[in-house]
Amino acid sequence: MSLFNHQRLTNETFKIDIQRMRQAWYTDKYFANIAEMLAILSKSNCTYEPSGAQNRLTPELSRLKIAPGDLEVEMQWFTRRPGSTLVVGVDKSLTMLQHCTGYIEGDKFVDTAKNLEVWAVEDGTIVQADGNPANIQPVMRVRGRYRDFAILETPTLGLLTRSSRVATNVYDTLVAARGKPVMFFPARFDVHEVQASDGYAYNIAVQRFNMDHASSLGPFISTDAQGDWWGGAGGGTIAHSAIACFMGDTAAAMIAFSEVLPVSIPRIALVDFNNDCVTDSVATLTAMFERYRDLTDAGRTDEAARYKLYGVRTDTSAALRDKSILPIGDPALDLGVNPRLVFQMRQALDSTWQNWNLPAAWVDRAIEFCHQVKIVVSGGFTPEKIHRFETLNVPVDTYAVGSSLFDNHGPTVSDFTADVVRVKLDGKWVDLAKTGRQPCENPNLKRVW
Repeated sequence: MSLFNHQRLTNETFKIDIQRMRQAWYTDKYFANIAEMLAILSKSNCTYEPSGAQNRLTPELSRLKIAPGDLEVEMQWFTRRPGSTLVVGVDKSLTMLQHCTGYIEGDKFVDTAKNLEVWAVEDGTIVQADGNPANIQPVMRVRGRYRDFAILETPTLGLLTRSSRVATNVYDTLVAARGKPVMFFPARFDVHEVQASDGYAYNIAVQRFNMDHASSLGPFISTDAQGDWWGGAGGGTIAHSAIACFMGDTAAAMIAFSEVLPVSIPRIALVDFNNDCVTDSVATLTAMFERYRDLTDAGRTDEAARYKLYGVRTDTSAALRDKSILPIGDPALDLGVNPRLVFQMRQALDSTWQNWNLPAAWVDRAIEFCHQVKIVVSGGFTPEKIHRFETLNVPVDTYAVGSSLFDNHGPTVSDFTADVVRVKLDGKWVDLAKTGRQPCENPNLKRVW
């Protein structure tokens, strides 16, 4: 969100578990061990005198006595994912540094965050990489005494990896959908604790897509938790379980839904319960129109608005062929939500009004009532599947996407890592990175503190 308003989020939003993070509760043990080792070396005034074949310093610097326990380093955080990565998680990572940099002395935490020099990009920035870890664009750079922030490498990398992966997957899905709305439906595929950060990543991706493509898409999340960090609220349609409560009568379930729930909730019927999407779409559309027309004729227009059918959604199982689809050619092409099914749904929706006995004054309104019904598809949609639908100009209005937004294999891997790339010796910063790595620049890095 920061790239779009240039304001950093704080712990008032994130509510980090500061006490346990300071105690290395969330840290890989080897980082905690190193931080403890360096603290002990500092107390004992241990020094290291560079010598031997493994020493990579110049002869001049090799004459120094170095105190490893208090060594100041420069560390950079980056992703090795080739191509583009939409970066999210920076603000929370900075919050971790701000509140958890320091060391524990007895039963007291000594805060040393003010001693750090920190640069970072803003959430929503895109970085590029070619797969070579010596040619990357850092998203954060920190200079300071290493033992003070060593334990924060694990949680900051985990956050950047997860949030950037979700955001990048959402962005790629929006591109595949050619600007059509993408509903964020992955909450059921992971533990609830990640919903706030995932929903934030989704919203960043929507804003970045709008900025890059001169679009005006709005976010659509499924839980309130997903909107916690940016003020969004969950929205939803109707569930298969609700239709079961009406014995499989989709139209009756939608009438009840429309009667009792606020008009602000879009009326989107789930029409695959009986594996007959066309029949249930038509039946639901007809029932909603009849109620809408009766109330309108009675002058109760506010109440009539409750029965405007916003859309129908098909979520047909990939193992089933909808009853309306006659097998042609390869049977596998007819399974699940497929192009032919959506074309038939659109045709049926648009022509349903022709079967209604309408007075002349209602014909045009009935046509509009039918034509404005949108088609939402869900169930196994990936950027690749969406691209196929869009290439065929399948009349989908909205894609609801779930588990593919968590995808982390092949081209979707967005794993972050961090390296010490410089050390401070005799008041000067000296390049010192492991082989294959080096200090890199990113013009989008901004001084934070």
